[in-house]
Amino acid sequence: MVHPEAQQRSVLVGAHLVLYDGVCGLCSRLLEFLLRHDRRHVFSFASLQGPVGQSIVERSGGSPGELTSFYVVADYQTAASRVFTRSDAALFVAGALGWPWKAARLMRVVPRRIRDRAYDVVARNRYRVFGRYDRCLVPRPEFRRRFIDG
Repeated sequence: MVHPEAQQRSVLVGAHLVLYDGVCGLCSRLLEFLLRHDRRHVFSFASLQGPVGQSIVERSGGSPGELTSFYVVADYQTAASRVFTRSDAALFVAGALGWPWKAARLMRVVPRRIRDRAYDVVARNRYRVFGRYDRCLVPRPEFRRRFIDG
């Protein structure tokens, strides 16, 4: 018999897929933050530059060549999967991390149009402020199983 806690943990592992810009300094910092604070391991990761990321972006109506948005696919291995972008993606991630980051979901009271405008300002300036790498960073060995594209 499987202990209920162990069974719940196996269902949660990698339940949500975070698509990130693999050459963006801000995205790399976000990735490090998520790997450190995602204690339940509910997130898996894929680069927007990789085949999985590009496919999801295209199916969601985005342009795979434009790396201007943050994507999260909630429940990505199920028929009930949902794609969140921009500020909705960020708020979903904060909520899935638990406390104290879950409190950020209170920002949903701010209209999406305003939240997304703020998101766009950060997205436009992220390479200049946080830097840009020549290629996607390689995850440390202990985290590799959480990355879809290798």
